[in-house]
Amino acid sequence: MKKWGLFLFLVLCLSFTFVNKESSFQDNEEIQSYEKNNIDHLDNSDSSESFQKIEITKEMVFQGNLLLVNNEYPVHQESIKSDVVNLFTHQDLTKGYGLLDNEIKLSEEVAREFRTMINAAEKEGVHHFLINSGFRDFDEQSELYQEMGADYALPAGYSEHNLGLSLDVGSTQNKMEVAPEGKWIEKNAWKYGFILRYPKDKTAITGIQYEPWHIRYVGLPHSVIMEEKNFALEEYLEFLKEQKSISTTIHGEKYEISYYPVTKDTTIDVPLNFSWEISGDNMDGVIVTVFSKTSHTNHKEARMTE
Repeated sequence: MKKWGLFLFLVLCLSFTFVNKESSFQDNEEIQSYEKNNIDHLDNSDSSESFQKIEITKEMVFQGNLLLVNNEYPVHQESIKSDVVNLFTHQDLTKGYGLLDNEIKLSEEVAREFRTMINAAEKEGVHHFLINSGFRDFDEQSELYQEMGADYALPAGYSEHNLGLSLDVGSTQNKMEVAPEGKWIEKNAWKYGFILRYPKDKTAITGIQYEPWHIRYVGLPHSVIMEEKNFALEEYLEFLKEQKSISTTIHGEKYEISYYPVTKDTTIDVPLNFSWEISGDNMDGVIVTVFSKTSHTNHKEARMTE
């Protein structure tokens, strides 16, 4: 009788263990399924979602905010921002900072983003900013190159200043490498779509000496990813080409970034209910950034109230 009791006890224990293992396995299955669903791309999130076709032309490889310009990839005429303005004649764009002279030009889009960033710095007590240089056309760049020489200037077409996306920022108080303005820019510019284009630890990659005054607009969310991964622009574009598609979330908004090689005019599909931006890389492809239609508006408001 005792033997039968012992046998029944063992059977019950084994049954309990099996049920627990089965339950544990099901829980793990649900977790794995949840994790997989959370890393799916936006265009795969709903198999019934409608798409729109976007035409991609070869010329688009040379247009946009993510263009790589260096001694290997020069500026094309179609790469120059079409909204370049004289900042001296647009006083609404220059509130909060000064201009070295009345001939400084810049993309109006970039100038507005720069003003937003300067307003944020002013709230933190940093407010002695000055733009020393902005957009230069090829003739101005050529003149500067002849005047300054190869040690201090780049040939026409090989400078980011020929795009309208870059500017040299100074301080009215001190040199940027030691001024509060320089330290603030280095610490915070990425939050507003700007990058320090030639950092101290990336000279071997950029081929340019450390320039704490030279910032470049690439836009969100790209500046955030570059800051997080400590990428120079060269490294970021190579990363996108290798990964093909990545995603990131900023202030609760999801962005999908995809690289497409472009050898001829073609079309791509993007979700119908999302907004999108396209930038060439100035090499051989385009980067398509897809985001919810409220992402940029909401994020700009968040940045302004930080």
